[in-house]
Amino acid sequence: MTTSDDAQSAATTAEAAKKKPAKDPWDLPDVSGLVVGVLGGTGDQGRGLAYRLARAGQKVIIGSRAAERAQAAADELGHGVEGADNAECARRSDIVIVAVPWDGHAKTLQSLREELAGKLVVDCVNPLGFDKKGAYALKPEEGSAAEQAAALLPDSRVTAAFHHLSAVLLQNPEIEEIDTDVMVLGESRADTDQVQALAARIPGMRGIYAGRLRNAHQVESLVANLISTNRRYKAHAGLRITDV
Repeated sequence: MTTSDDAQSAATTAEAAKKKPAKDPWDLPDVSGLVVGVLGGTGDQGRGLAYRLARAGQKVIIGSRAAERAQAAADELGHGVEGADNAECARRSDIVIVAVPWDGHAKTLQSLREELAGKLVVDCVNPLGFDKKGAYALKPEEGSAAEQAAALLPDSRVTAAFHHLSAVLLQNPEIEEIDTDVMVLGESRADTDQVQALAARIPGMRGIYAGRLRNAHQVESLVANLISTNRRYKAHAGLRITDV
């Protein structure tokens, strides 16, 4: 004889069996065929990211306010990198990395709202100030550079990543692997998965999901601590997340 408790238990077990198993967090999409644009690609960080991704086989376009300057930088980088003005770079790219200086961040994104509509945008800008005591974090009105980007680009899919990378290491052709993790933040897991996969294209690097954009400020501000570390130890420090 079956009791009501037995029936409820059986129903619960059957329902649980129907549920899909949890997704493997390391089962990331193939992004090798996507075009990556780098706004601010003539600066140190932008050049370094463009170089590493292109060297890994990614199609890369670097953007600048002046197309000629972007093309000159692209020619120096090689590996099939192209140069264009910022608007063309944004239009032609599937994923757009924002690596512009903080003081030009808002103005640049405002001017490209139409071109960036529908795009996956990866903000890696760190709002920092400097004085005689060294680097210190700034807090934008929106909370972070990434949240400012999201506010300015309502039709884009904004994520945050690539904050803690040494431009010196990225640009050094003698270094084969970049020993670091990349913290990736965003509102959509599908979008952060793509950015994690993009980071993993660079040998030695992993992309690690680190929360939603509301948590971007502390990730951006940690760069001030790394700058202090690097100055003290004459290093190019990065981050590794343990136990994942």
